[in-house]
Amino acid sequence: MDTIFAVSSGAPPAAIAVLRVSGPRAFDVVRDFAGDLPAPRRAAVRALHDPADGTLLDRALVLCFPGPNSATGEDLAEFHLHGGRAVVRAVEAALAARPGLRSAEPGEFTRRALLHGRIDLSEAEGLGDLLMAETEAQRRSAIRSTEGAVRREVEGWTDRLLGLAARVEAELDHSDEDDVADAGLLPAIQAGAAELAADIAAVAGRPPVERLRDGIRVVLAGPPNAGKSSLLNAMVGRDAAIVSPISGTTRDRIEAPVVRGGIAWLLIDTAGLAELPGDEIEAIGIARAQAAQAEADILLWLGDEAPPDHDHLLWLNPRADLPGRETGEGRLSLSSRTGAGMEGLWEAMARLAADLLPPPDLLALNARQRALSLDAAAALDAIARENDLLLIAEHLRSAMRAFDAITGRAGVEAMLDALFGRFCIGK
Repeated sequence: MDTIFAVSSGAPPAAIAVLRVSGPRAFDVVRDFAGDLPAPRRAAVRALHDPADGTLLDRALVLCFPGPNSATGEDLAEFHLHGGRAVVRAVEAALAARPGLRSAEPGEFTRRALLHGRIDLSEAEGLGDLLMAETEAQRRSAIRSTEGAVRREVEGWTDRLLGLAARVEAELDHSDEDDVADAGLLPAIQAGAAELAADIAAVAGRPPVERLRDGIRVVLAGPPNAGKSSLLNAMVGRDAAIVSPISGTTRDRIEAPVVRGGIAWLLIDTAGLAELPGDEIEAIGIARAQAAQAEADILLWLGDEAPPDHDHLLWLNPRADLPGRETGEGRLSLSSRTGAGMEGLWEAMARLAADLLPPPDLLALNARQRALSLDAAAALDAIARENDLLLIAEHLRSAMRAFDAITGRAGVEAMLDALFGRFCIGK
């Protein structure tokens, strides 16, 4: 395996640049550049010289972390350099010239930690979310995953499943021995599997982590000239959408992300829902508006007529500053022009969001983990319909394979490139 290196701190220039070296030649690199190894996990000042010609590159702090008890599970060294661009470039160039060394790919340090068992896949996914976190809720959720919350939950499920599997396998191994046969075994296994499936489904049924990262989808819908684009601009504080008294100005959906109150939102302006489209393009816009409504987490309805059915709906009276529209019975009155009622709108949206976001004190799964958990629950539920212990054993093995895929023990190689592609080079 190659020895890799990369700056793992912020991009230079900076006060300090932390350059990491990981792999079988990491400590040879320290000897070549610094002369001798400092004590493990003890920082020492060393003069770094280019092994090719002896040129002084920098005076830096050097640390060594012997594997397997390191961040990557292999020998790892850190050079804490002065953070100027020229210094970093000079050290990187000298490293690249050494045989067996190369620059790390995005996420490669974390990938090696996963391959060497220092973290599991759910913790790596949590680290990726932490690197991308923009809100406090995202940070808290990601920290929970990086600290092993998903792994511990799955380990608990696994222990219960193994208990069921052991009883089934014992019965299969000794089915020809009368003193082992247990008439109450099948009902007990079925009851245990059903209970475990219900517990898994309860966790998988919570709102997904992606809502914290991608934002709650809020769709502004209604007839033409209802004030949707004006409201969108007022909510995001900029001219994200064109505002015009001409009917049908908005032809396609316009998306504008915004963070407010610690919540990520994705506001979506849509074409007016005219009964008779003026042309083919407007008809396409209306079809897309209807599709956006179906995908909405929260629907803001700006029409005067009764709104469509939706689980999370706010019916707005968006032009309360105009004569005769000061109030709207059963509707939230506001004005995009004066700002009246806007705070009330955000507060009402936040109340709806409480049902849509993962609870702050409970574990939430991402889409991949949720799908695998539901696969395991389905396999366990199927046991209630089986009387053959061989088939029951196979269902238990299917559930175990799903658990192993969640934590990265099996069947995940295809998605690793996409996961670690989100990481920076030094991670």
